[in-house]
Amino acid sequence: MPGDSAVPRTVPSMLLASAERFGDDLAVIDGETTLTFHQLRDAAFEVARAAIAQGITPGDRVGIWAPNSARWIVTSLGLHCAGAIVVPINTRYRGGEAREILARVRARAVVVDGGFLGFDYAGAAAATDDDEAVNAALAELVVIDMKAEPVQAQRRLGWTEFLERAAEVSIEAARATAKAVEPTALAEIIFTSGTTGRAKGVTIPHGTSLDLYADFGRIWGLRPGDRYLVTLPFFHTGGNKAGMIASIMHGVTIVPMPVFEAAEAMRLIQAHRVSVMNGSPTIYYSLLESPQRAHYDLGSLRVASTGAAVVPVALVERARTELPFQHLITAYGMTECFGTATMCRMGDSFEVIANTNGRALPGVELRAVGLDGSDLAPGEPGEILIRGASVTPGYWEDPSGTADAIDADGWLHSGDVGTLDADGNLKITDRIKDLFFVGGFNVSPAEVEQVLARHPAVAEVAVIGVPDERLGEVAKAYVVRRLDATPATAEEIIAWARERVANFKVPRFITFVQTLPRNASGKVVKGDLRADNRQVTP
Repeated sequence: MPGDSAVPRTVPSMLLASAERFGDDLAVIDGETTLTFHQLRDAAFEVARAAIAQGITPGDRVGIWAPNSARWIVTSLGLHCAGAIVVPINTRYRGGEAREILARVRARAVVVDGGFLGFDYAGAAAATDDDEAVNAALAELVVIDMKAEPVQAQRRLGWTEFLERAAEVSIEAARATAKAVEPTALAEIIFTSGTTGRAKGVTIPHGTSLDLYADFGRIWGLRPGDRYLVTLPFFHTGGNKAGMIASIMHGVTIVPMPVFEAAEAMRLIQAHRVSVMNGSPTIYYSLLESPQRAHYDLGSLRVASTGAAVVPVALVERARTELPFQHLITAYGMTECFGTATMCRMGDSFEVIANTNGRALPGVELRAVGLDGSDLAPGEPGEILIRGASVTPGYWEDPSGTADAIDADGWLHSGDVGTLDADGNLKITDRIKDLFFVGGFNVSPAEVEQVLARHPAVAEVAVIGVPDERLGEVAKAYVVRRLDATPATAEEIIAWARERVANFKVPRFITFVQTLPRNASGKVVKGDLRADNRQVTP
């Protein structure tokens, strides 16, 4: 339960408790690198000592701009033990985007993977550009490259020379710094994906986020000795909190993936007997659609979770029947509530799991409200509001943005449309900003997507509204075909929809694509689709 005194309420105390409890069990498997819980603790404190020697003090912000890896985990834990606030940065960002975020938080240092996917992250972080305010804010930024040997450049360090500084600080001093971290202190500032505007820095304290993921792991059924393929990036709450932190808390072995690729994921599942997965719907689609699936033994898979604004029912049906999970759940959350607000439970019926996002976690309250802010009856759609200790204290140095998102009574306005049934199960139906109007009628693109996703030739689909001279807007669908099905024409898919939804909801245009545009956390970037208004004649 939230605030349970048995739950460690800072990341350093959680790390120490897990090392004591799980000892020589494996904490991380990353290629040839393996770390037990004891070794993870020791490696983290080596980073903490080096960071303290480097001049990092409690409350300083330090970025991590790197893909999932054992070194990312060690770096993050070590910075927490030094009292720093970790600022994970999206690896898809280029130099100007990352530097703008580092400048906004006035970062003292940033740890990068200098050669990931051939991009010079270290050079990009250390560069200067036309934005003099950013340049000034980062004038003293130290760039630490976790893959580089010693670097002969001012304010740049290779990994080995960074760790050599640990000798300047005793383990006793580092332990004292770690012990002094308070549950109310900020653990991270995680920036929102920015799919609907400028990214905002969500502040996440140690104590309340650990409370949440103690409950999350217990409800999901994580067990000591489980092996967890973490496909979501560590710069996202799904990879960071529901992946890395939940695993360390519950004695689970982390198997990090820097970039998801279906065949490699299946190889890792087979090689390491992976039992736990968490990912966006597209991760499961990729496994289901892979022509190589029959060549791998996936029988070790036990539990899985997926979540998005709307999870296609057809995906849940296929995953439960075609993949060997004993327990597949859907969940819902956003960065502003530390990644998870609701989840299904073991024993929930298929109907609940396939058609809802589950019930609120302990300590979380939900409301569905109308345009006037009044509570709606069960089953009536409205904006979903969230309140509880796991709602962010606010956006980093953005009181106006915080006030826009969280009202005076502490309710976070999600921007998502959904319903609550009589049992408290949440069903997200759409994003408010994605709704469009056809001839004056309100259309939920997610409703149309759910229908189209059931077509036997459709693997994935995204629907947007596009301008129409007569009706104002009409629906347009972007469709990814199933590889193992007879291809369908646009006319056939439109006819399928016409039999199942009101005429004003039927897509007027279909565009077949190889993939849907997604951000690094797996969300479809509908802004990219709206920018592409090619009207392909059926």
